Amino acid sequence: MRLRLPAERPTEPPTGYKIAHPVLSQDGTRAGFTGVSLGGALPYAVLDDASCVYGRRHRPPVRLCDCGFHCVHERASAEALLCTAEHRAAVLLEVSVLGAYIRFERGFRYARQRVRTATVGPCGCGGRAAVLADAGWGRPGWRALTPACAGCVRARTSVSLAGFAGLAGDGFRVSAAGGRPSLGGPAGVDGRGVPEGAGAPEGFGVPELVAEAALLQARLDWFQTQLARLGDRGADGGAENRPAGD
Repeated sequence: MRLRLPAERPTEPPTGYKIAHPVLSQDGTRAGFTGVSLGGALPYAVLDDASCVYGRRHRPPVRLCDCGFHCVHERASAEALLCTAEHRAAVLLEVSVLGAYIRFERGFRYARQRVRTATVGPCGCGGRAAVLADAGWGRPGWRALTPACAGCVRARTSVSLAGFAGLAGDGFRVSAAGGRPSLGGPAGVDGRGVPEGAGAPEGFGVPELVAEAALLQARLDWFQTQLARLGDRGADGGAENRPAGD
């Protein structure tokens, strides 16, 4: 006799929570995420279907396989995973569980998902994140991103939180949580090599506008510092090349 799991027919998609690393496509035109465990080799979009990581042809989720998206029921359970050293740079996602799913005691394994929101933690220095910057690793065709404040991003490829949300699309939203306010520093550019804020999506809220203002101020401070250095070099060169007796 074959046992069947009890069927559920919810009126609304269940909500779940998970952690993941934000990623930016090589050409800077798409944004997505990559998991922290079994499915980490397969980046996914905000709205996407699961596939079997073992290359099997069945449609996830299957009882005798581990394939499918995974999430937990409680936000606190997902936040606890961010305490481990290897997951400090990950972000917290709130997702809608779509399609077929299998319910477990602590979460779901399911066929399709929509990522609704992402909460970004502080920069490695403790400052409040203003951008998502190149983390120094990735997957083929994708750069992994990590939260960074305006003072730490420097010349790394980066994209503002609002810019990342715009690239991801489908009503996805990003917010920063934790960290002290940044004092500014050199700002980066987005994944296409364009200064942050250029071509950013309309409809910014107050947090997005504050982040953009911090980036603009940081960029201005950085340019002023570079101009001052060039001025000092020019003055030193003029003194060295001045003819004797002048």
